[in-house]
Formats: sequence, structure tokens, C-alpha cells
Amino acid sequence: MAEARVERRLAAILVADVAGYSRLMGADEVGTLAALKAHRREIVDPAIAAHKGRIVKTTGDGMLVEFASAVDAVTCAVAVQEKMADRTAEGLRLQFRVAINIGDIIIDGDDIFGDGVNVAARVESECEPGGVYLSSSAFEQVRGKTDFVFDDLGERALKNIDRPVRLYAARVARAPSAERANSISEMRSPLPLPDKPSIAVLPFQNMSSDREQEYFADGMVEEIITALSRFKSLFVIARNSSFTYKGKAVNVKQVGRELGVRYVLEGSVRKASGKVRITGQLIDAIIGAHIWADRFERDLTDVFALQDEVTVAVVSAIQPTLLKTEIALATRRRPENLTAYDFYLRALQQSYLATREGVAEAIRLAHRALELDPRFGLVAAMAGACHMLNVIWGYATDPKFDRKEAVRFLRLALSVDDSDPDTLAFACVTSAYLVGDCESEIEMANRAVALNPNSANAWQTRGWVCKIAGLQEQAIFSFERTIRLSPIDPFLHQSLVGMGFAFIELGRFDEAIVAGKKALRHNPSYVAAYRCLASAFAHLGRDTEAHEAAARLLETDPAFTISAWIARGGQSNSNLLIEGLRKSGLPE
Repeated sequence: MAEARVERRLAAILVADVAGYSRLMGADEVGTLAALKAHRREIVDPAIAAHKGRIVKTTGDGMLVEFASAVDAVTCAVAVQEKMADRTAEGLRLQFRVAINIGDIIIDGDDIFGDGVNVAARVESECEPGGVYLSSSAFEQVRGKTDFVFDDLGERALKNIDRPVRLYAARVARAPSAERANSISEMRSPLPLPDKPSIAVLPFQNMSSDREQEYFADGMVEEIITALSRFKSLFVIARNSSFTYKGKAVNVKQVGRELGVRYVLEGSVRKASGKVRITGQLIDAIIGAHIWADRFERDLTDVFALQDEVTVAVVSAIQPTLLKTEIALATRRRPENLTAYDFYLRALQQSYLATREGVAEAIRLAHRALELDPRFGLVAAMAGACHMLNVIWGYATDPKFDRKEAVRFLRLALSVDDSDPDTLAFACVTSAYLVGDCESEIEMANRAVALNPNSANAWQTRGWVCKIAGLQEQAIFSFERTIRLSPIDPFLHQSLVGMGFAFIELGRFDEAIVAGKKALRHNPSYVAAYRCLASAFAHLGRDTEAHEAAARLLETDPAFTISAWIARGGQSNSNLLIEGLRKSGLPE
């Protein structure tokens, strides 16, 4: 019997949702829901009807709409965003993110499916609050047919879409007088802050008379924006918006209000005597306080290499600074006002303690975050890593339970988002210790650093995965990269000990001792450092020092035995390390 023919058609698909909806609901559930209904009733639904659109379905704060014309879809979206920009409801401001794509769809009753819908949904996830983003296919259909201006945002790699998609931001073309522009700026309500750290990187000021330095400065700022954008935990304003402030004297607080960001990075570039000096400062735009500043001076030889070097230096400094600042803000908030992201930050802080109580509290807070947002993949991955730490650090009262929970959480995290580098980092190291599928774990680790080469977390977990898999040279390279990216990292001692373990397996015992001693200077109570030193000293025949390190290990962990440590997992390629522990006199 012939199969039923699938009905298809080409359509303009619009996908929209409310930015920061979980955070708004956490702060005022009743008010947020009432505001959303009012906006839908008075602005959104009438605009869709007026532009001949069909609401296919709604999902809480989101909606899927079909249009026969791309021009109608864009005109409708911009009209909605224009009205929403000035709309308030009992002091509560809502913003939609809107995406439009032209594509082939499959018809199933009143519902629609297909690649056209999938691309629209992925474009929407890239959209800034209050924005209207178009895929290249939609842009080609409306170009020259409206009075709107379209900013080219470049190609983006979208999750589960096998090709990069070029995006465009639609906006109304206006050229108001300076007086009217200032008036509008003063009257406009500040954009709501996203529910994650938000930053705008302003064009760096060229302090040299050399015009060429301006191109260098602009290129470097673009590289910094691109590098920061790879951290999915950050909300980064696109280059086109940041560069509207080029050549202007700016008020950082006003920039924060206009762009809806908490942090602003600004700087300057000066060339003199064959050198270039770059200064940068990170400012909290809410209160105007400086939270980081530094100066970089380099020889002006290879311009592109210099851009890369400074970009790494700036990004590796400000990303952990932002994270620490956000953690401090979360710990000062009242518990009843916390969102899923706040619980994640608090959990992360507890995990840094590396104590039995800290890991237990991190797991509890992660559960609270997942109760508010069951699709928070990064939290699930962190919870899995904490259960893994309970096992390998000997904290677990029921190791089977923690192993099961660790694997459950890592699978949940990957099912939610397998393209987030931090999620992949947590997942690959958890799997390396408790599952032991080396090929899969190395693939995840490599993907994490490919997605974000500036992530110290991704490089550190790659180091442990490679060490566990027996790839000791790759492990050392990864740990060195971690330390280069985050030289004041709270987990620096872990990277140093990881290097020490790898040195031992390569027979480079003197280097292992140097790494172990550095780790202890950073964290004198880190028990793994004593394992490193005990083994390395024993291999070199320095028995007194080996016995001393073993004794210090047992003071910190009186129940330690070599067999129990091996049973916790991840030691299948630690032959020389284990041999050295036995030589040091530690109990079997």
C-alpha cells in the first residue's frame, strides 16, 4: 500500500519567547503572568492578526507563528517590539526575543514541523532581548522591500544545525536630532538585565596619531567580543551595538542602561617606540565601580599574533573576575529571591571548598536550581561532577548511589545541551572517572576546548581525561594551558597535581616534585599533592622525604589505603604512581 503523502509548504516561521522569564517568574510569579497575558491580548495577538499570521501554538512564555510572507512577519515583529519597548505593567517590564526564518515545513493538522521551524528556534536562542533576528533566507526575502535597517551579525554555529547560519538584526531607521535623541535616551526605561552575567565591550580609544592603530584596536575589540561570546554563561552584546559608541564620550552607567548590561569593558591603545600599550578596565555599570584593570605592553611585530595574545590575556582575566563578582552578588541576595542561576552560582562556590560538607551543599543547591529550571543542563552536569567527587574523594556513604546519580546527571546534561563547553567539561571528566569510555571522553574533552579555547575549565578537565586515558603528554599540555589561561584559579592546585601525576607516569620525577610542592603552596591541605610527592620521592630513593609525605597524607586522610583509592576509579593508567605509593610505605 502506498504511503500517505506528507503535506509540505514554504513559509515564514516566527518564534518568540520572553527574555529572562524564569527570573521574572521567580521574582513575581503573579505579576509576570498577568503582564504576559496583557501584552499578548493588547499588543502581540492583534499585531499577528493584522499581518495575516497564524499562531500555531504557545508554550508558556513562547509562541510559534506562521506567515505566508516574510515581509509581513518582519513588519509584525518590529511593530510588536516597538510597542513593547515603551510598555510597562505595574513596574514590570517584559521583552520578547523574536526570530524569523524562511523554510520548508511539514503540516500535521494544526501543527507544523521541519527544518524551517528548527532553524527559527535556534536563531531565537541567539537573539538579544527586544531584538528581531532573521536568518539569511528570511533576509533575502525582505531586503529592499521595507524601510527597516538590517545589521549583519555574521555567521553563527547553531545547535543541531549542520551548517552555520548568517544572522541579521532588524531595526527601525531613525535619524533624530541630537536634542531629541538625548531626550529619548533619558526617558527610556533601562533594559532588564539578563539572568546571567552581561557585558558590553566598547571600542578601545586610539591614543596614537597613527591611523593604523585604530584598525588594530578595532580588530582587537572584535576578537575580545568573539572570545567572550564563546562562554555560554555570559550574555555579550554584539559588535554592531557596541560600536555605535565609537568616537563618543560615554557615561558607563548610561551605556549599561541602554544596552541592558551589568558590566562594561573599555580601554585604550597607544603606540610608541615600536611597542604598543593596551589598557583595559572592567566596570560595574550599575554602580560605576571598577572591578578589574590591567595594562599590557608588547612589541609591535606581528599584529595578528599580538591581537591574539592580548585577547587571551584580557579574556582570561575578566571571565573569572565576572564569575567571582556574580557569586558574591548571589550570596548577598535574600534566599527567597533566588533564581536557578543564583542557586547555580552558590553551588559552584560550595564546590570550590572541596570539602565533604561543601560538595554536599553544592548538590543540594543544584537540586534547587533544577527544581526551578529542569532543563538547566550546566547545573545537571555540575551535580553529576559533585556526585563523582563524593566517590573519588572518599566522601560517599553509599558509593553505588553516588555513581548512579553522577551518570544520571551527566546523561541528563548532555541530552539538554551537548554543545556547551562547560557542560561537556563536567560530563567528560565525570565519565572518565566512573564510566571509562576513553574514546568518547576524549572526544567530549576535545570538543569542549574546540568550542571555547579560552575556557580554563575545559582545558583542565581535558587534562584529567587525558591523564586517566594514559595520554600523559597531552595531559601536561592541557594543564599548562589551564594555568596560562587562569593563573589565579581557585583550582590551580588541582592542575598542578594533575601535571605531577603525568610527570610520574613519564618517569620525570624531579618535575613531579616541583609541581607537587607548588600545589601545596597554593593549598596546603590538598591530599592529592601528598600522593604526588610521596610517589615521586620514593621513585628517586629519597625515602625520608617519601615517608614524610606519606605521613602528612595520613594525617589529612587517616583512612587512606592504596586499594580503596584504586577502587574509587580513574587509576587504570597510574602504574608508576601506584608503585611509588607502595614504596613510600602507605598502607595497601
